[in-house]
Amino acid sequence: MKEKNPAVILWELAHKEHSKLKTSVFIATIGVIAGIVPYIAASRILVDLVNGNGDFKTYFLWLGIALSSYILKSVLYSIALSVSHKATFSVLKDIRLRMLDKLPKMPLGEIISVPSGNFKQIMVDQVESMEKPLAHLLPEMSSNLLGSLSIFIYLLFLDWRMALLSLVSIPVGMLFMGLVMKNYAVQYEGSVKVNRDMNSAIVQYVNGIEVIKTFNQDKRSYAKYKDKVIANARYFYEWMKSCQLPVSLSKNISPTTMITVLPIGWYFYTHGSLSAEVFISVIILSLGIAGPLLETMNFVDGLAKIGTIANSINLILEGKEQNHSGKDVMIQQYDIELQDVQFGYEEEKEILHGVSLNINEGITTAFVGPSGSGKSTLAKLIAGYWDITEGKIKIGGYDIKDIPLKQLYSMTAFVSQDNFLFNESIRENIRMGNPSASDEEVEDIARKSGCHDFIMKMEHGYDTVVGSSGSHISGGERQRISIARAMLKDSPIVILDEATSYIDPENEVIIKKALSKLVQNKTVIIIAHRLSTITDAEQIFLIEKGELVSHGKHKELIKDSKLYQKMWNAHIGVKDGEVEC
Repeated sequence: MKEKNPAVILWELAHKEHSKLKTSVFIATIGVIAGIVPYIAASRILVDLVNGNGDFKTYFLWLGIALSSYILKSVLYSIALSVSHKATFSVLKDIRLRMLDKLPKMPLGEIISVPSGNFKQIMVDQVESMEKPLAHLLPEMSSNLLGSLSIFIYLLFLDWRMALLSLVSIPVGMLFMGLVMKNYAVQYEGSVKVNRDMNSAIVQYVNGIEVIKTFNQDKRSYAKYKDKVIANARYFYEWMKSCQLPVSLSKNISPTTMITVLPIGWYFYTHGSLSAEVFISVIILSLGIAGPLLETMNFVDGLAKIGTIANSINLILEGKEQNHSGKDVMIQQYDIELQDVQFGYEEEKEILHGVSLNINEGITTAFVGPSGSGKSTLAKLIAGYWDITEGKIKIGGYDIKDIPLKQLYSMTAFVSQDNFLFNESIRENIRMGNPSASDEEVEDIARKSGCHDFIMKMEHGYDTVVGSSGSHISGGERQRISIARAMLKDSPIVILDEATSYIDPENEVIIKKALSKLVQNKTVIIIAHRLSTITDAEQIFLIEKGELVSHGKHKELIKDSKLYQKMWNAHIGVKDGEVEC
């Protein structure tokens, strides 16, 4: 994807607020014009003093004009900034909403391949850090640039020679600033990277503190964190060190307009080609050229920050989307058919190699195979979490690419071995399966899934908040809540990926009985390492190294498949040379 100019990206993202942003610039421009008046007033007062004007009314008049203009400038600046802030908050809101809307449309692999902290950093931290520079950028930068330009134009009318002389030091100062700006965007992007690496190390250190303590790895883990912190500090030190001298020279040279204006202006005055009035006016006004330009330098860091963040935002918004139809289809039955399915998380690394199989509606099907064989990936492809590379997946005779993602997701209830719970009440976590479900329906499904008893033992019952990622409850309890949530969804296709992995034997019996009742007439897919959980499945597909190597019922596979035999014996603990059925 061709990288867009950050300014173009931002302008496109802010399309709803163009009118407010333009209004902000217009108001700021009027303020700029008002800000020039005090310089003119000061020059007029000095000219009158030099000419010996004894009419104090004239002085008070110019002082009044200068004060009024200054107040007007301040008021207009405040209004322009207020309008700009309002527009900026709206733009940032829209950016966040667009990114949130984008994520469900992206292939799951595109999301999980990126550390979750990176998305958080972009959507929360980086977007938030844009507010101040973005809100101030247009009104302040435009007003500063226009202010300097307006004064220069006025000087041209007074004396074009002096106008040009007032600019001599500015290009010299800007030359040094150019040395800083040459690689500033690249350097800033590098600073974002080292900062992100440090933040990831810190998050990993905090999240893994239990493992660190358990295995006495505090020194080793601290060393890794320490190295990232030191690298971050060193990068910023070296960067600031390289910028310090040219920035200092630029800020000290640019305002020195008097170096040319005073001596050459005096020469013109003494030789009669420049009047005292114009000479004094030029001296006063030339001081107002460099100041606003130097103020724009304060936006260098902000511009680089906004540019880097804008590119990060654009990578998400322009990222790959799953290619599905937007028109709902009428599905009458839920047979599943895979035709020569090929898939890889990365283009150069294929995981599934031409898998073809049929799953009849209303029966229980199991995917089994060694770890890493691709069975979970296969189930997630059926659920629509990724788009396949080659081949077809059909549900009810429809290619899933012809089924809108929202409709596809509504058709499938997916329970994995590591389900996520939101930091909300147990009731709301279960209700996520069906947001319109009543409290009674939630509690009824909890009873059927074996959740009710342990929920009622908690201090707040169904209103107990589970904590971040369900940290306040046990793994088995999280699993049962997840199963209850999937049951409440009442989807025609149910996928259970090691769904009972954290359930103790006693509760596993409860769950199995509940599942047997609640998945009736549903198309059920089970992914399991514990083969004892799928012995009653109507059909079992054996996956090895991304290929379908055998299929049948449990007894058939025990008889005909050496791989399945080996897996079964390993599962039940049979000695070498023995076969148990």
